[in-house]
Amino acid sequence: MNNPVFGEFFGTVVLILFGSGVGCSTSLKGALGKNAGSNWLYVAFGWGVAVMLGVLSSGYFGSPGHLNPAVTIGFAVAGSLEFSSVIPFIIAQVAGAFVGALIAAIHFWPHFQATTVEEGNSVGIFATGPAIENTPFNLISEIIATCFFVLAIQLMPADIPPGLQPLILVFVLVGIGLSLGSTTGYAINPCRDFGPRLMYALIPIPNKGSANWGYAWIPIVGPIVGACIATLLVKALS
Repeated sequence: MNNPVFGEFFGTVVLILFGSGVGCSTSLKGALGKNAGSNWLYVAFGWGVAVMLGVLSSGYFGSPGHLNPAVTIGFAVAGSLEFSSVIPFIIAQVAGAFVGALIAAIHFWPHFQATTVEEGNSVGIFATGPAIENTPFNLISEIIATCFFVLAIQLMPADIPPGLQPLILVFVLVGIGLSLGSTTGYAINPCRDFGPRLMYALIPIPNKGSANWGYAWIPIVGPIVGACIATLLVKALS
């Protein structure tokens, strides 16, 4: 089936379902992941696998597997994607992120019912936030992390077998999470943050806290800027 826009939607559903599932497992009362004493490695590796599964799922529909507006914009700036595809891809990615987060919320609904804000029922399950609130440096963190994420994608050798690329992405994401991710939660993807944050705000999840919209622009602007810088660097070095 060749439908790249649907592929971007479905792949992002898979990405966010598994990624948000990590957030639910590590934050909600009664979840075995939280009871087992999950840690940052658990989170970083879980999100890395989520990206791999999303990319593999999207490929079935002929999608390039961006699953990320920043990557889509970066590839358009690089000339590797028609600009006419940018808006449809981004709409599909945001919608997929919303749906993926909603499915995760339904899956863990009894745990939301059992968990108060003080016990971990917060928007941080689905979206990112700063470890230390400092707007300029929070923005810089997202720019740097996304820049090097996109550089890793665009500088990936062309002779790597296509089926191996998603597996390599796992280690790229785990590496970024472990090294650069603990300042802001490494959104590095506007739809990965915005879609789930919107879902958390709109759906009547039991005992939920604030969606923290005051921070929401940073994981949108930062990744887009970072992706564009990476693309321009690659073009300059080429």
